[in-house]
Amino acid sequence: MLKLIKKVLKTGTATVAYPFKPLDLAPNFRGKPQYTAQQCIACGACANACPSNALTMTTAEDGETIRWSLFLGRCIFCARCEEVCPTAAIRLSQEFELAVWRKEDLFETADFPICHCRACGKPYAVQKEIDFALSLLQESVALSDRQISERREQYETCPECKKLHSLSSTDRIDIGRHMTTEARS
Repeated sequence: MLKLIKKVLKTGTATVAYPFKPLDLAPNFRGKPQYTAQQCIACGACANACPSNALTMTTAEDGETIRWSLFLGRCIFCARCEEVCPTAAIRLSQEFELAVWRKEDLFETADFPICHCRACGKPYAVQKEIDFALSLLQESVALSDRQISERREQYETCPECKKLHSLSSTDRIDIGRHMTTEARS
């Protein structure tokens, strides 16, 4: 017995003291997705990209909100949601201890109001996504408040009503510059 103790003291510790001491994780370790609802625009890119269907977007029965939900029990920590999110609202963290007592604790949800068409009143898009698109437009192009309000009217009108009221004009689209085959120097 004394021989064994001497050998153990000589070789040192072979295991980690995990629960009492944190593990050293690699910098690119993919753990629990951290979701920031304030930064999310509910575009649905993460739900479309999720191979395990851990992320879903569902419309409420009243048609007034869209619910984003994440079920950690299905998540395979592939990081597709992080890659496709345009606003970086979801990121994979270093957290890996996900044990819970109740299955309901593995769900995360967020609700987003839906924009109704200005012409027909039909719900068709998330209001936060429209506001995000307008803010991007305002940042990239110097537009006046009047021009932004005109664009808001276009953005807050459903595609069917745009066709009826000719809000989306195709005569302004110039595809000629994209169709040239000349080599530029």
